[in-house]
Amino acid sequence: MQRRDLLYGSVALLGAGFLHSQAPAGFSDSRTAWDAALETLRSNIQPVAAYGRPVLLEGSTYRGTWLECGPHESLAYAQLSDFIQPLSGAITPLQVAENTHRAFFALQRPNGQLPANVKTHEVGWKAIQMVVPIAATAWELSQLNRNQRFLEDAYQACARWDNWLCLYRNTRGTGLVEAFCTYDTGQDHSPRWAGVANACPGDDAARCPPDKSVPRLCPDLSATTFGARVALSAMAAALGKNAESQRWMDQAEHIRQLILTRLWCEEDASFYDVDPAGNFVRIRSVANLRVLGEHVLRRENRHENAMFQQLWKRQLSNPTAYWSPYPFPSIALDDPTFVRPIPRNSWGGASQALTALRTLRWMDFYGKEAESRQLMSAWHNAILRAGAFYQQLDPISGQFTQPDPGGYSPCALAFLHFVKRLGKPNP
Repeated sequence: MQRRDLLYGSVALLGAGFLHSQAPAGFSDSRTAWDAALETLRSNIQPVAAYGRPVLLEGSTYRGTWLECGPHESLAYAQLSDFIQPLSGAITPLQVAENTHRAFFALQRPNGQLPANVKTHEVGWKAIQMVVPIAATAWELSQLNRNQRFLEDAYQACARWDNWLCLYRNTRGTGLVEAFCTYDTGQDHSPRWAGVANACPGDDAARCPPDKSVPRLCPDLSATTFGARVALSAMAAALGKNAESQRWMDQAEHIRQLILTRLWCEEDASFYDVDPAGNFVRIRSVANLRVLGEHVLRRENRHENAMFQQLWKRQLSNPTAYWSPYPFPSIALDDPTFVRPIPRNSWGGASQALTALRTLRWMDFYGKEAESRQLMSAWHNAILRAGAFYQQLDPISGQFTQPDPGGYSPCALAFLHFVKRLGKPNP
């Protein structure tokens, strides 16, 4: 029996607790959806501009790979290797993941800047567009592919990127990472960035727009940098660079403490941006989840664990805020800025497939396994009903936003990983 058959057998044993008792109107069953998800990903493996090897594209209307998500998605694809039967002579998931990372490394500028995106016909430089750190996904990938040359190249590229961020995104001298424009955090059409330019002037991410509300100190961008430094420390240790490993860990701890002391609002139990005047930008967004995604709050520390418990109780598990029937909305439900009706490609309230996929990086770590299963089941069922892999859904109804051509890689990856985890397959 093939691994895929074992997987479906395990899923079937879960019964009504996982699968609907009646077939949804979209995909007829999980097996059909599983095969469709794999085909979606295969069709999204294509070459991009200035880098001739095939990478994993974002899919749907996004014809390229973005720094905020592409490396992570390719890692998620590689992590499914045991359940993917490559076609004869076809590129393997591990090769796709390495190519996707190397596309950014190969196009890195001499000053250390990584492209914000690498599209099928162009390369973008107008923002930093960071969420899941490429250093972290490269380190995790190196544990799978055991490629020493890849590890060495990733270490050098990611170290240079950190240096670029220190030079160009610390203009206020705080040690935290600053956002200049909306696309820096990848939160298109978010009220968090109302009135702020989408991109940096002249498509140059080193230039801040002439706007009094930026540069802002950002919890999510700073958390991404923290996670990258932790990964760089691990890479350095694996390469026998012990002094550099300690230096990276010291720098990681420095920015972590800054996040906790400068970007946490005790009154609201939320992490916020801080504007140039030193004020919190009090819009509750998934920036909170991105801080958790890099494990900024340490559970073993009594004070930090108390911070997490407040964030979880008052915000993330609160059904009037973030714990909607289909978690997690990109803006808290009870935040006055929540956008309705929900438009396409909106971080103004929709629950995004990207956010759902990223929960695998933090919910178990913080002991929320049961809640993670609830989230995965909700998304699984919504995808079955939809019969396609879309970008975002309504956090209350579970209806995916239309029109959307489907074929969105993060949604397909979330479905596959959720089935894998809920089904507890025997690998």
